[in-house]
Amino acid sequence: MLDKQLFYINGEWINPAISAPREVLNPATEEAVAVISLASAADVDRAVGAACRAFHAWSSTVPEERLTLLRRLLEIYQRRYEDMVSAVTLELGAPVTMSREQQAESGNGHLRAFLDAMKDFPWRERLANGDTLLREPIGVCGLITPWNWPVNQIVLKVIPALAAGCTCVLKPSEFTPLSAMLYAEMIHEAGFPPGVFNLVNGDGMAAGAALSSHPLVDMISFTGSTRAGVAVTQAAAQTVKRVALELGGKSPNIVFADADLEQRVNEGVMDCFNNSGQSCDAPTRMVVERTVYDQVVDIAAHAASAQTVGDPSQEGEHIGPLVSQIQWDRVQAMIEAGVAEGARAVVGGPGRPEGFNRGYYVRPTIFADVSNQMRIAREEIFGPVLSIIPFDTEEEAIAIANDTPYGLAAYIQTSDLKRAERVAARLRAGAIHINRGPHRYGSPFGGYKQSGNGREGGRLGLEEFLEVKTLHLP
Repeated sequence: MLDKQLFYINGEWINPAISAPREVLNPATEEAVAVISLASAADVDRAVGAACRAFHAWSSTVPEERLTLLRRLLEIYQRRYEDMVSAVTLELGAPVTMSREQQAESGNGHLRAFLDAMKDFPWRERLANGDTLLREPIGVCGLITPWNWPVNQIVLKVIPALAAGCTCVLKPSEFTPLSAMLYAEMIHEAGFPPGVFNLVNGDGMAAGAALSSHPLVDMISFTGSTRAGVAVTQAAAQTVKRVALELGGKSPNIVFADADLEQRVNEGVMDCFNNSGQSCDAPTRMVVERTVYDQVVDIAAHAASAQTVGDPSQEGEHIGPLVSQIQWDRVQAMIEAGVAEGARAVVGGPGRPEGFNRGYYVRPTIFADVSNQMRIAREEIFGPVLSIIPFDTEEEAIAIANDTPYGLAAYIQTSDLKRAERVAARLRAGAIHINRGPHRYGSPFGGYKQSGNGREGGRLGLEEFLEVKTLHLP
């Protein structure tokens, strides 16, 4: 078992102020693979102090100096790429093929996009009225990342903070700390000055709250549940710091009768089940035109039945377990709620898949005849569970899609691109995927309503970490 109880503070790996061991489990075997220590408020204070001391010198560097270090980090990341693949597979249970092609690859793609965003970034801009606008680093940033896409979220926060000239303290999820600690090793090897980047492990109740409320932290960037996002915002409010949030989702996937049903429905099911359903922007509500509803249910059922579940250490297109017992219990409770509320489970249901007696594996599940008022249609499940809801008119489809407290993403399937644009204009979501148009590195990511505020990725993601100063010249 790996001993990972040190924190990275001021350029060194140091012991916690108070030892609070916590085991990291392999979700596929339920066996401990590492032990970390949970940070106390004293540990957070040490990390924030180091970031504060480093801020003046780091914020005074020119962008080209920061670019040089970021390019060096990219080279190191590529060299240690398979180490990151292995770490994510071990701690999250993402199958190794998926870890390589999606989870770890996000570290490459987002970093490259930030490098591109910096090339012609307007750090100093002359306004039409003659004033000069300066963009400057906001200060010390607290970065709190989730377990479901650990590398993706670390890079979307750490890289723009460093690129902007900010210093930072990263608190990754206690469920997936190994990838974060590996990334810290890479940052150290790249040669970033001591205190510019710091890492403490810990839970939200102690370390997360201490970081969010710390008076010397100028900004908090948080990704996680809406409930936790509210807690972070409340903790940060006393010091009126900037808070950027990327929270939950319950994304609709509107399927019109004129779509290529075989292709688009199969893709919709696979996108819902990707990462074992543990994605905030997963298309978990399939909203289907009634004239093709039965056909779509059959296609979806066939796709779900073909979805295999397996050992994440093996290559392949199967899905792995959920991340933890807590998450497994939550997903089971939601599946049971769907059955109790009268939805029709056409595939799957409660319990583990056949052949599994350990590991946090879930049966891929399709519910048909779902009302948008059912819990499975309104609450984020975060497992491989799809709800199918019928509609009669375009107006009704839009109403169902928007009838949610969330607004992270939405999906539209139709051969009529004018209709797609018309519907997209009325959907209250931060990203609209038309006929499986993919999210591309460098494009902004974030949501409306209770899905958060602010945007991550590319130029807009960099701007989140900057203050604006106006020079009124004579």
